[in-house]
Amino acid sequence: MNNELRHPCFDADARRQYARVHLPVAPRCNIQCNYCNRKYDCVNESRPGVSSTVLSPLQAVHYLKALSEKMPELSVIGIAGPGDPFANADETMQTLRVVRQEFPDKIFCLSTNGLELAPYIDELAELGVSHVTLTINSLRPETLAKIYKWVRFQRRVYRGVEGGQVLLEQQLACIPLLKAKGIMVKINMVVCVGLNDGEADELAQKVAALGADTMNCIPMYPADNAEFAFLPEPSKEQMKAIRQGIAKYIRPMAHCARCRADAAGLLGHDNVEAMSMIGQFSTMVVNRGEGRTRVAVASHEGILVNLHLGEARKVYVFEQSRNGYHFVEIRNTPAEGRGMDRWRELAEKTLVDCQAVLVAGIGENPMRTLQQNGIRVIQMNGLIDSGLDAVYLNLPLKTLCRSEYTRCGESCRGTGTGCG
Repeated sequence: MNNELRHPCFDADARRQYARVHLPVAPRCNIQCNYCNRKYDCVNESRPGVSSTVLSPLQAVHYLKALSEKMPELSVIGIAGPGDPFANADETMQTLRVVRQEFPDKIFCLSTNGLELAPYIDELAELGVSHVTLTINSLRPETLAKIYKWVRFQRRVYRGVEGGQVLLEQQLACIPLLKAKGIMVKINMVVCVGLNDGEADELAQKVAALGADTMNCIPMYPADNAEFAFLPEPSKEQMKAIRQGIAKYIRPMAHCARCRADAAGLLGHDNVEAMSMIGQFSTMVVNRGEGRTRVAVASHEGILVNLHLGEARKVYVFEQSRNGYHFVEIRNTPAEGRGMDRWRELAEKTLVDCQAVLVAGIGENPMRTLQQNGIRVIQMNGLIDSGLDAVYLNLPLKTLCRSEYTRCGESCRGTGTGCG
């Protein structure tokens, strides 16, 4: 079945059959919208920026497992806040990696302002993210200066027209990059009376030319204590006219439910039980290695454990099967010369689905980083199968001894910059 036809936000008919869930793993934001007042504990509001709690990536996986048992119609897993996914890039990408391992058949989507999206597009495509929503509120920096209080990009805060220019440049650049990866793109525009309500047509024409698939014009609802709390809501007649206008350039979406950052269920009919479930998982203490099924090995040839981790340009990945141990694949390790970033990438990306790593030697820094990420480190010499027995069957290493590595890495501190 076409993925679009199972995504309730991209196809109006799908909303009656297929459910979605938003995972609230991204609390921070990199812009301040004048119409937004983010709250995490209000159960009576249904709008973006609202969530009853925030989950860690592994808490989100446990929540999804429980939710999917009660909600067989669940087809879409998304991340939409309550801040911006890429102001919380580590949490967002970690969530996608571990969830993809558990739910390979689901549709994955994201909703973002696009400010810090571009560096992650390649990996998003690799992880199977098929739908991305970008909120773009104007093509005019002077209008954006009125809508946003500030924009924080690459550790610098921009305000006024300059902030609008920085935001818009990044947003528009992302559309063709996403389309080049085969990702469906929906544009959200929050219609603010007296500010951007006359600019929808020009925005629709521009994003359509860049390849966007559909556009959703959302009436701004005043939020208490927000800068725009005084602005009136656009009328139904105004919104109808705006949607008719953009239809000349792009397919309009008219069934948006303005979902919360922790929404779950059919569009417009959130599951009440899910709201109570999510609170239970937000306080759950999770072993960071829990749920991982594979083991990585530093090896020259895939038979023996015989490489120091710092030397390994690749690792062999295995998992347990009914017939013993199954070789999964060879993965390249991050390039040296990047200090601690090398070991963080190894732990959080390369070995994200691994519960343990077998090595002949290892430095202090990678040892600490891997263990902090829930990955067990076993230093040894000998047959890989014997090491796998130690991991999966909890058998002693017997004749295998702990590696007494005397070549590269004898006094390695694991700086990630290579051997001197």
